[in-house]
Amino acid sequence: TTMKTKLALATLMVSMLPIVAACSPVSGASADKETHIDVSADDFATTNSITREITVSEGDTLTVSLGSNPSTGFGWDEAIISNPAVLQQVETEFIAASGQTVGAAGAQVWTFKALEKGSTSVSMDYSRPWEGGEKGVWTFDLTVTVK
Repeated sequence: TTMKTKLALATLMVSMLPIVAACSPVSGASADKETHIDVSADDFATTNSITREITVSEGDTLTVSLGSNPSTGFGWDEAIISNPAVLQQVETEFIAASGQTVGAAGAQVWTFKALEKGSTSVSMDYSRPWEGGEKGVWTFDLTVTVK
């Protein structure tokens, strides 16, 4: 009977392998992550130029949120990406301040996708867009390394 028990147990274990394999995570697979960088208008009140560095993985999403107050006539210019093969802008939107305060600063939010391994810089200037308006009153420079 011992041999029959061992044989039955071995058969049961072999028959369970497909179920166990189906429930196990695939090795080497990783879910794409979302990374956030938030810089408020108050942060720019202490310094006009902010520089950051970040490393993300290929396929990840990077969200950059910068304080903005369009009621003052200022706004963030288009993001300038030095190497668009590495990082692509997929969206930008303005998010108003929560609450009922008129003229409160909100945030300009950019969403980027890490396309391939490499390095790139992203530059943004906070300006008044009309001719003669102040340019680059605030600047944000980001170095992104995609691994």
